[in-house]
Amino acid sequence: MPTRLTQLFLRTLREDPADAEVQSHRLLVRAGYIRRQGPGIFAWLPLGLRVKARIEKIIREEMAAAGAQEVHFPALLPKEPYERSGRWETYGDGIFRLKDRKGADYLLAPTHEEMFTLMVKDLYSSYKDLPLSIYQIQDKYRDEARPRAGLLRGREFTMKDAYSFDYTDEGLEISYMAQRDAYERIFSRLGLEYVIVAADNGLMGGARSEEFLHPTPIGEDSFVRTDGGYAANVEAFTTVAPDPQPTEGLPEATILDSPGTPTIATLVDLANDRYPREDRAWTAADTLKNVVLALTHLDGTRELVVIGIPGDRDVDMKRVEVAFAPADVEPATEADFDSNAGLVKGYIGPWSPTGPVLGLESATNIRYLLDPRVVDGTSWITGANEHEKHVFGLVAGRDFVGDGWVEAAEVRPGDPSPDGSGPVEIARGMEIGHVFQLGRFFAEELGLKVLDENGKLVTVTMGSYGIGVTRILAVIAESNNDEKGLIWPAEVSPFDVHVVATGKDAAVFEVADALAGRLEQGGLEVLYDDRPKVSPGVKFGDAELIGVPTIVIVGRDAAEGFVELWDRRSGERVKLSVDEVVARIG
Repeated sequence: MPTRLTQLFLRTLREDPADAEVQSHRLLVRAGYIRRQGPGIFAWLPLGLRVKARIEKIIREEMAAAGAQEVHFPALLPKEPYERSGRWETYGDGIFRLKDRKGADYLLAPTHEEMFTLMVKDLYSSYKDLPLSIYQIQDKYRDEARPRAGLLRGREFTMKDAYSFDYTDEGLEISYMAQRDAYERIFSRLGLEYVIVAADNGLMGGARSEEFLHPTPIGEDSFVRTDGGYAANVEAFTTVAPDPQPTEGLPEATILDSPGTPTIATLVDLANDRYPREDRAWTAADTLKNVVLALTHLDGTRELVVIGIPGDRDVDMKRVEVAFAPADVEPATEADFDSNAGLVKGYIGPWSPTGPVLGLESATNIRYLLDPRVVDGTSWITGANEHEKHVFGLVAGRDFVGDGWVEAAEVRPGDPSPDGSGPVEIARGMEIGHVFQLGRFFAEELGLKVLDENGKLVTVTMGSYGIGVTRILAVIAESNNDEKGLIWPAEVSPFDVHVVATGKDAAVFEVADALAGRLEQGGLEVLYDDRPKVSPGVKFGDAELIGVPTIVIVGRDAAEGFVELWDRRSGERVKLSVDEVVARIG
């Protein structure tokens, strides 16, 4: 039976929701797909569930084609498995924790690696049981500090997470590529443009990690790419360090007065005014900026670190967060400076871990990390650790060294790619999938071992493969709309065809009823606007808002056997007989 609008649980809205920041959020609420229940929490209405189900159907088909089997875990889980893996602590405030009436700790699952691992451990013990790939489509919960953009970043979301289990690294590579190939098929079927980028491996390590990003101006992720094929998110980008230079023959470093120069811009202006060089003007790239950050570790301790980067760049906080994970990172506060007399704000310079340089006071007990570009033999203007003084000609490797290196500086267009394929460009993207060779982290922590061909216990190696189902729905809506409403791709549209009966003549509704029935009998799912006392303008407006791409208008020519076929994607409207319409779209 066709779905009749007179019976469908639906109410469209003419005004945008007040909290909507992006087009997909506005249209999904206005068209009656979702309704807000709280920050980052949405109820799903019939239209939304139909689109979600169609996306899931595509995922299930391609997972089956890749040899994966579906399972389903609860969302409410005990603390113990996550405590064994260490993630009960590392998740920090990012998860929802609760206690039962007996005081036992539970969480709403943010992800299920531990449970998949323990399930396989419980049931399998031999290499003959492997390889194995299993997956689920399940709701996840994360206590996002700033849920935003509707379904694009919520506290409750639906995710497809798959896991592969092998006992050799070679087997993992095969399983990984099977899932990666399935993702390419899924996103192609969904009509989503994607870029596969190298991603950071995170705390769990692993041999390989790649994200599928959908390029979009509203994307939360920055990624780099080259015409030569290199692509990576900015967190995984590796700086191409220049070759070290000889230090012999370079002028000695000199501490000079630099009043009123707490910023790089004021320092460069003063240097060119008071201490000009003969060959060219000083620029920000000649300066070494020293940024103080505060790390809060899992045990609650607070640590200050100083990062030295070229002065023409800023620190990228997303890269810093990855570099220092799982610690929380923030800029140092005034209280941090007040409690560390060695940090002279605005005039901080390097120090040697073995003692002062050039008589500069050493800010002891604070790690000093360097950008990879600060190689031996490079010469810098930088703070002298004394108010209104800078040191000119301070040479890395001769006058100072760092305690290590860190990828903290922003990546800029034109930076060389680490694979030598040319200069990078920067783009914005939204993560829609992630494939990750977990390796043996969870298996080691949770004791997942099997007997190999020689009867020896070996640790299983795993892969993890995630797709954000509800995020994908929002991404599709975001890239498939116009000023009047949604325009779904046919593969995920809530209905195959939308039949709209217009006018008051009984013959119109008789023809529309019969046409909707014939289309349903032909295997199509039909939404039928049978509202008897609603104007054509309102019906057309709702049809455009709802976004079924194929619309059939049954109007004044219905008595003569003619209707109008409306292609919502192209805007084309053609007059055809009822039989022609059935033949064309049935």
